[in-house]
Amino acid sequence: MADPAVVLDDLRSESDELDRLVGELDDEGWARATPAPGWTVAHQIAHLAWTDTAALLAVTDPGAFAAEVDKAIAAPDSFVDEGTEAGAALPPAELLAHWRDGRERLQQALRETPPGARFPWYGPPMSATSMATARLMETWAHGQDVADALGAVREPTARLRHIAHIGVRARDFAYQVHGLTPPAEPFRVELTAPGGELWTYGPEDAGQRVTGPALDFCLLVTRRAHRADLAVRAEGPDADRWLDIAQAFAGPPGSGRAPKGDRS
Repeated sequence: MADPAVVLDDLRSESDELDRLVGELDDEGWARATPAPGWTVAHQIAHLAWTDTAALLAVTDPGAFAAEVDKAIAAPDSFVDEGTEAGAALPPAELLAHWRDGRERLQQALRETPPGARFPWYGPPMSATSMATARLMETWAHGQDVADALGAVREPTARLRHIAHIGVRARDFAYQVHGLTPPAEPFRVELTAPGGELWTYGPEDAGQRVTGPALDFCLLVTRRAHRADLAVRAEGPDADRWLDIAQAFAGPPGSGRAPKGDRS
């Protein structure tokens, strides 16, 4: 398991990179539409701030967090969106300050947790490392929406390894959320990192294989790009099916991005 301090350092760096994209935006920039239907840049940041606040509550007050889970169960289709809409309605300066404060408080709370501690969540309980990794994945994914909206190009970093790790581990979940039975055999996944090294997962002699750039794999499993626009390749029918449904996040898969040629 990764050192939680290392993951938290990477989470802070990922958050800071996104902060540099939005920190100097004017009101028009905050209101710019992102690829997520109905979501502006403000919605993307509000969603991250809302989730950071929920994670902080889970870490610091599990009893109070249980009440939030009850609310989510009572309104599964609107609970998250309602929190996002409330944050997006704030003045941009206030929203930015709220996001900065929440993510910093979550950082400190996770750094202070004892080894082996686990926290409740909307799915299975999470360790500090798992919580930080999930927050990094979501920050990067929603940051991609913001970057696309602003026409910014982000340089891929070694932090992608955390996202790739989640994407590989979530293979069976991706099948299950689509009502499919996961394959019994493990896959071999070989990803070329931004620095040129190879990140590998699964047995070397596996019959089903996935290869390609780590950036493209991360875009695929966060559903920020369509498979047709990426250089991720599969060998074997099961691996090929996985690339159509892969996701690194909990919850329903959503519609994902259309191929570039299909966008109006």
